[in-house]
Amino acid sequence: MRHFLALTFAAFTATAAWSQELIDKGFIEGWNIMMDPALGNGCLIQTIYQDLSVVRIGYDALDNRGYFAVFNKAWGDIKQGESYPIRFELDGKSFDATAIGFNQGRVPGATVFFTDRNFVNAIAQNKTMTVYNTAGEVVMAIDLNGTAKALEYARECQNREL
Repeated sequence: MRHFLALTFAAFTATAAWSQELIDKGFIEGWNIMMDPALGNGCLIQTIYQDLSVVRIGYDALDNRGYFAVFNKAWGDIKQGESYPIRFELDGKSFDATAIGFNQGRVPGATVFFTDRNFVNAIAQNKTMTVYNTAGEVVMAIDLNGTAKALEYARECQNREL
């Protein structure tokens, strides 16, 4: 079953947001809790996987939306500001989206922005996320273990309770 998310994108935010220093707010369940001054002090969770992919899930407080971003040195063919149609699955539920390419200190990555706040809950309630390119090839598969607890802390951070 395919779902289509109401997603919004802004290449400017995707490129500018990764250039400032993040503020550490703690560590829980394998995820760093952080605040991003470039996104209006939006809170996020971040982790690094064995393949050295960095994953961020957070809030863009400037534009009142959420985002999922991933970057990896091995992804040299991603271009700054370009759109990439992707598909990802959360425990087998499929979603189509468009990712915006960016570079984090010369490390390529992609961001998907979303306005449906329930999507963060959907991520938290699942065990795995698999991302596919347009050819249907797996780009990455990540274990979401501990994500629910980390996102709970990110919400507290966003509500300025942390």
